[in-house]
Formats: sequence, C-alpha cells, structure tokens
Amino acid sequence: MGPAEHDALAVRERLFHQRVRESLICTLLFVSLYLLCHFIITRFKKHTDFAEVHNDEDAAVNRIALALCTFTLAVSLGAVLLLPFSIISNEVLLCFPHSYYMQWLNGSLVHGLWNLVFLFSNMSLVFLMPFAYFFTESEGFAGSKKGIMARVYETSVVLLLLTLLVLGMVWVALALVDQDAASRESLHGGCCRGAGGSAACSAPMGSPCLPAALWQCYLPYLYSCLSLLGVLLLLLCTPFGLSTMFTVTGKLLVKPRLLEDLDEQLSCTRFEEASVSRHL
Repeated sequence: MGPAEHDALAVRERLFHQRVRESLICTLLFVSLYLLCHFIITRFKKHTDFAEVHNDEDAAVNRIALALCTFTLAVSLGAVLLLPFSIISNEVLLCFPHSYYMQWLNGSLVHGLWNLVFLFSNMSLVFLMPFAYFFTESEGFAGSKKGIMARVYETSVVLLLLTLLVLGMVWVALALVDQDAASRESLHGGCCRGAGGSAACSAPMGSPCLPAALWQCYLPYLYSCLSLLGVLLLLLCTPFGLSTMFTVTGKLLVKPRLLEDLDEQLSCTRFEEASVSRHL
C-alpha cells in the first residue's frame, strides 16, 4: 500500500469515526429530550375517560398519540435549545482550542443538528401533530372492520385531503402575491413557480420536477407562514398569560407590612373603639 492510498484510507477512517460520533451524540441528545418531554407530558396531562376504561384499542390509540406528542415536544425543545448550544460550543472551543476532549464540539456536529431539527420540525408541524389529533378523533370508516388499522386508514385519508387543501391554498397565495405573468399563468394550468419567480422553483404541472419545486418553495413558504402565525399567537397570548400569572401570584403571596404606618393604625383603632363605646 502506497503513501497516497494510506492517506486516503486514513481520511476515510477519520470521516467514518466522525460520522459515528455525531450519530451517537445526536441520538443521546434526542433520547434525553424525549425522556424529559415524556415526563413533562405524563406529569401534566389530564386523565381522560378512556384511560380508566379497560379498552385495548383506545389505550393503544392513546399511547400512539402520546408518543407523537412527546416526539413533537422533544423536537420543539431541541429547536429552542439549539441556538444556546451552538453559542456555548463555540465559546468552549475558543476557550480550549487544543483540548482533545472538546474537539467533538465542532461545526459539523452543530450543522448536522440544525439540519435534523429543521427536518423534524417540518415533519412534526405538517404531519405528526395533525396525524395525532385526527387519530384520536377517528373511529374508522362506516362499514369497515373496527380496529387500529381502520383508524389509521381514516386518519391517513383525512390528512392527505388536508395536505392537498393546504398546498392548494399556498399555491394560490403564491400565485396571487407574485406580480409576474408566469405566476398568474400557474392559476390557469401553466407552470408552477415559487416565491420570487426563481428558476429552481419553476416546473410544469405534469413534470417530475414538481415534487422538487414543492420541497424547495412551497413547503418552506408554508413553514414560514405557520411560523408567522405562531409568533403572532405568542405575542397575543403572552400579555394575558403574564397578567394571569401575576394575579394568581398576588393572591397566593402575603403582602409585606414593612411600609405601613403604625401610628395611623393606632389612631384608627382608637376612633373605632370610641365609636363602638358611643353606640353602647
């Protein structure tokens, strides 16, 4: 084996070990977040009626919905903690640039975590959360055999129809927002163009490039719209939540009496005593 082949083998081996290390770290982080979120949900969730009844089908549906909600909460918590983790890992590498035990906090790991969080957040937002809701509400098609699979079939059909409806609404919204002729032609069965009229988002309606256009343009646009709605809902609900929290806290806590005037209280007590004595 020559020096060139030995160097190439060393590079491949280093890349293999790096990929295995990153996979293990991502798996351990996600398992930790999943266990934490499972504890939080099981601690605060309400006990439903079918949880008390010994029904295997309803119990299985409840467990599946709980697993999907736990997965979604773990992804959300990972998305929240990802930016502080990136900042802290960068500061640790700057403080210990030559430490062998800190080299696993590299840019490849952070970049991989960002990609995984973006992928799982889209999947949770578009598929898992609606599937969990429709799955708990489903009972199977009329005339079909009852069971878990009947609920899965009904939920899949409803979710498919909802996905087509939402994608159609996003397609029409994009065509109306863009002011060029190609976007207006897409409403009449012409070409499919994404935001900004970019060539990467253009595809004929019957071409195999349409899934790529959906993935590159429509799904990010849909994710941005849903994120905007979430931010607006957060800005609307945060003041009410803070006011309720302070109201409840004020009722539970005992107000301090350090700044009260004792002479004024004594005079008020004397006036009350004098008033009571006059009435007697």
